[in-house]
Amino acid sequence: MLFFLHYIYMTRKIVLVGVLILLGIALWLSPDFKVVAFGVAILLFGMMMLEEGFRAFAKGRMLSIIQNATNKLYKSISLGTVLTALIQSSSLLTVIAISFISAGLIDLGAGIGIVFGANIGTTTTAWLVAGFGLNIKIALLAMPMLIFGAVLSFQKNTILKAFGNVLAGLSFFFLGIHYMKEGFDTFKDSFDLAAYAMPGLKGLLVYSLLGIVITTVLQSSAATLVLTLTALSFGQLTYHNALALTIGANIGTTITAIIGAFGANVDGKRLAGAHLIFNLVTAIVALVFLHQLALAVDYINSFLGIADNNYLLKLAMFHTLFNVLGVALMLPFIKQLERFLQKIFKKGNDKDIEYPKYLNKAVLEHPAAALEAVIKETKYLFKNATFEIVAHGLNLHRDDIKSEISIRELVKMSHSDIDLDVDDIYYRKVKTIYGKIIKYISLIQFTFKLSEKQTDMLTKLKIANRKIVEIIKSMKGIQTNVDLYTNSDNQYIKKEYERLRITASKVMRETYYLRKEHEPEKRLDLLSKMHKDIMKESILTSGVIDKLIREDLISSRMATSLINDSDIVNSMIENFIEIAVLLYGTKDLLFENGVRGV
Repeated sequence: MLFFLHYIYMTRKIVLVGVLILLGIALWLSPDFKVVAFGVAILLFGMMMLEEGFRAFAKGRMLSIIQNATNKLYKSISLGTVLTALIQSSSLLTVIAISFISAGLIDLGAGIGIVFGANIGTTTTAWLVAGFGLNIKIALLAMPMLIFGAVLSFQKNTILKAFGNVLAGLSFFFLGIHYMKEGFDTFKDSFDLAAYAMPGLKGLLVYSLLGIVITTVLQSSAATLVLTLTALSFGQLTYHNALALTIGANIGTTITAIIGAFGANVDGKRLAGAHLIFNLVTAIVALVFLHQLALAVDYINSFLGIADNNYLLKLAMFHTLFNVLGVALMLPFIKQLERFLQKIFKKGNDKDIEYPKYLNKAVLEHPAAALEAVIKETKYLFKNATFEIVAHGLNLHRDDIKSEISIRELVKMSHSDIDLDVDDIYYRKVKTIYGKIIKYISLIQFTFKLSEKQTDMLTKLKIANRKIVEIIKSMKGIQTNVDLYTNSDNQYIKKEYERLRITASKVMRETYYLRKEHEPEKRLDLLSKMHKDIMKESILTSGVIDKLIREDLISSRMATSLINDSDIVNSMIENFIEIAVLLYGTKDLLFENGVRGV
């Protein structure tokens, strides 16, 4: 499958070069074709501005909307339908879904539901163009929109600027349709494209392939649909060839998602695979049952009172019908589709080096996904690698620390040395992930315009990650002495090291429970009180070390080790508590730190 995706990517580049050459020749040979091509270019520019405008609107609230509206399949499909109808870009929504699933914000089932809905939502383009765009003087509507849009686009306020981009995008969209109409109106007098119509199976295959190529080059099935509807309205395209072009456009739109998935993690690739499979299955069904679907369109249009020769609305109805049919056919097999994709795209099994679970290029498509990915990656690093290294360094197991067993009893029972190579674990489980986290924080700060709260959040994440590394490196400094004195014949030094292990383990347990606490303030208060008690009872200030030395109960070497290690453990505890406050000190780190306003 990966080879297939790479093959598609390379094929697209070759096709693009070929199309550019042919486009240059066509522009040189036909002045009328220039007008059509100019209309397509303006329309595509308008769609880009529309996407940019809606991205700004969606940046903050898109995360909360998608997360709250994807816990059920029907909600995911409805969300995909509505959002695509609004932003007029199934490709944009699919890429956002890939970035969200890559960041672990939604699961694969929810992503598939969004993709299914996006295919239904994209049919609104055909209805808008067929019902209004080609029947009114659309350029007159575009002019005031462009004027207001241009003024608003230069404003500093993010919302006003986004609204200006939407207005300007719509105006260019309408102007593109206008020039395409003008081009085909003059083009038909000098060149009859309908003369190249192909009936039967040959026509279906050729025009479906043409639809794939056009959509791949334009990177927009909506643009291909507008082009098809415009050509159809001026008799430059037959109705049945237009149906085949529409089917091909549906397949071609998957290319954008596939390209977006190249930088995604395995879950993002699975979603792109689901998108490809859905569109291929839908297209095959539409091609096989084209005659029956065409009859169904005629029946529905007759029932709705639509004229039999209104091919524009018939094409819009066909586009909607076969997409809805595709969703209906695939719905019962979503679980099987998930299992199939999980078999095809398997998670890496590299046992030597651990790589980030949530950080990948796809999450940088959307600021909320990027911020959430860094938060999740930091939490993952803290609760896995850090807990493992510190627990094993104390000759304890993570599961025991998380258990209900008394910490004091647990430490007394655990004296066996646990083989631990801190340098090796740091290299395998921490170094790469830590480096990626710092890199992605820099990329987020460079890529997106962040508020003061969001910048502060990223600073806190940097601090948390640095302290994670400090804890791990500190563990290396006391590991040898813990192993040595935990099993020492000197009961006094053994007791003091048991006390250090108990103290560190208590803080780790409370930190673990804080991670699951719905009201973190309670746990934070407990951790704060525990920290104060630890500082009061510290061997450095309590006078215990002086008594042990004075009464010659431990050697001077033992005393030096105990003083140094006690200081290290106290620093580790402070770092543990500070990390816990930074990562789990609020109910929702992402929202509490202002990501909604990105």
